[in-house]
Amino acid sequence: MGTWFECKIRYEKTMENGMRKKVNELYLVDAMSFTEAESRIIEEMRPFITDEFKVTAIKLANYREYFNSDKEHDDKWYKVKANFITVDERSGKEKRSGWYALVKSDSTVNAEKYFHERMKGTLSDYIVESVSETALMDVYTYETESETEETK
Repeated sequence: MGTWFECKIRYEKTMENGMRKKVNELYLVDAMSFTEAESRIIEEMRPFITDEFKVTAIKLANYREYFNSDKEHDDKWYKVKANFITVDERSGKEKRSGWYALVKSDSTVNAEKYFHERMKGTLSDYIVESVSETALMDVYTYETESETEETK
């Protein structure tokens, strides 16, 4: 898993009633740098937005795992905060290391369920501390040229 960047874009969107409204949308991009993240989000959004749009913010995201879903009804992204539990051999004290996973699901309940399913077989003990819906519209993972050719 690479480095994730949250990219916010602003553009004028035509609403269902025909009115135009300026909106900000958040996307997640797998990239090596801020510059590449900006380039990739522009490339990814260009086919979907006919008018001008602007990348207004880019920041590092702290996701350690990414769990996508093929189910059609799973249309939202959830941030799962988990704590891995380890025991210090010298002191015998329990230590918790927090980290975040991104899970595509239709509800917080199912996001946690999917998370546990994907974590089966993990050697470390962990607990889920929280599950919250994100504002992410979509996630763009990094694909090599050979992976892109295979999907064509």
